[in-house]
Amino acid sequence: MDNAGYVTLTRMSGLRREMQVIANNIANSTTAGYRREGMVFSEFVVRAERHEPSLSMALGNTRHTYLLQGALSQTNGTFDMAIEGEGYFQLETPQGPRLTRAGAFTPNAAGELVNMDGHRLLDAGGAAIFVPPDARSVEISRDGTLSAQGQPLGQVGLVRPVDPVTMSRAAGTLFAVDGAVEPVEAPNMLQGFVEESNVDPMLELTRMIEVQRAYEGGQGLLDSEDERIKSVIQTLGR
Repeated sequence: MDNAGYVTLTRMSGLRREMQVIANNIANSTTAGYRREGMVFSEFVVRAERHEPSLSMALGNTRHTYLLQGALSQTNGTFDMAIEGEGYFQLETPQGPRLTRAGAFTPNAAGELVNMDGHRLLDAGGAAIFVPPDARSVEISRDGTLSAQGQPLGQVGLVRPVDPVTMSRAAGTLFAVDGAVEPVEAPNMLQGFVEESNVDPMLELTRMIEVQRAYEGGQGLLDSEDERIKSVIQTLGR
């Protein structure tokens, strides 16, 4: 295969990965707290032989997360919380601490607030938040202070990575941080709301069509190149 074929294949490989990312975005367009992903293409320029032009290849193998805030949806759930502005809820998982914007929580059998996967929500000090079974009139203030009948029970901790580059998607709506986190100075939460996905399905469908057409264009180029090579072989073999 000549250089043109290799260049086309690397581009098509990146487009295939981008199609997978777009499909995942569409599948999570209604998942609370989900953050849209995109594919970042990088260009590699390889020096060719003397007196020949250099070879440029595009490679798509890095995902980028868009942190634009999603719309807030009212649920009236007592332990549902939505973050306005910056910050993440911190969860305790078997794989270590994880950050998320998905704020749907409920007390487990032990009275600890957990998300849908059973991961415990942590307070400002990194401990699990406990809600007594007989708690009534539970309220969560803007700064995350949780109280029952006017008596404080704890404060939901909002954190952010010190270096945003160290944050990476772990799974679904969870993010891992390979570095330090710090508390948000002015947390702003709403009780009875959750943050929706920031995915725009129409934009994703439009992008899917564009990627599909670009992939088909590359496939057409490879088919034409294959026919050309076959024609040359047949001509030389006569």
